[in-house]
Amino acid sequence: MGASRVSVSEQQTLQGLNKVPEVTALFWVVKILSTGVGETSSDYLAHTIGPVIAVLIGGVLLVASLVWQFRSARYQPWRYWSAVLMVSVFGTMVADVLHVVLGIPYMISTIAFAIMLSLVFLCWYRSEGTLSIHTINSRRSESFYWATVLVTFALGTAVGDLTAATFGWGYFASGMVFLALIAIPAIGYARFGLNEVFAFWAAYVLTRPLGASFADWFAVSRERGGLDHGAGWISLILLAVIVFLVAYLARVEQRKAAVKQC
Repeated sequence: MGASRVSVSEQQTLQGLNKVPEVTALFWVVKILSTGVGETSSDYLAHTIGPVIAVLIGGVLLVASLVWQFRSARYQPWRYWSAVLMVSVFGTMVADVLHVVLGIPYMISTIAFAIMLSLVFLCWYRSEGTLSIHTINSRRSESFYWATVLVTFALGTAVGDLTAATFGWGYFASGMVFLALIAIPAIGYARFGLNEVFAFWAAYVLTRPLGASFADWFAVSRERGGLDHGAGWISLILLAVIVFLVAYLARVEQRKAAVKQC
């Protein structure tokens, strides 16, 4: 699923100026894995060093990763995916702190984050005239993009916890539900002409509870309906896979740059 209907040549030109990657199958794989890392590492850090300190550390690392990303003039895999990982971790922490520390029900936080996301989309569209990810080529559009990404992670966290805990579906059943739901925009775009921008962002939001539900299922104790492999180990395994895939993406970008110079 892409984000706007443009010709191949136009998309290649825009991608050369863009600060975000092309939307490929590998993009979705790394995105879903990053949501799992965000969920399990957030849980691990919250239980190890405490939720408040974890949020402070996560916030500092998030700012550092975004500064690194913004300083790049073009898409660079290591910078981009580092920022995505930290947005995943911090967005998860924010949603969890609202419930665990402040006692806000998941239903309330889900509604609040949904409203917040709608407002970000509205401001972005009124400012840029599009929500396409093919035109993230200015400081302003990139700021809207990362604000959207952050809120989608927080919203997805709240939705996933809502189904697993509040509705009592458990992590595996929740994961299967979101797996079915994410197929709707994919099929709608591929077969029925669903708007690309809507299809992309709908799928993007759903990757968060999808990846997090299965990551939690592997990590949490059997008493909580999981396989009890531990949040720390699952985080390390997922992170290792992401590093391998991003290294591959970085090699691909280097080859593209070499071809352009020839």
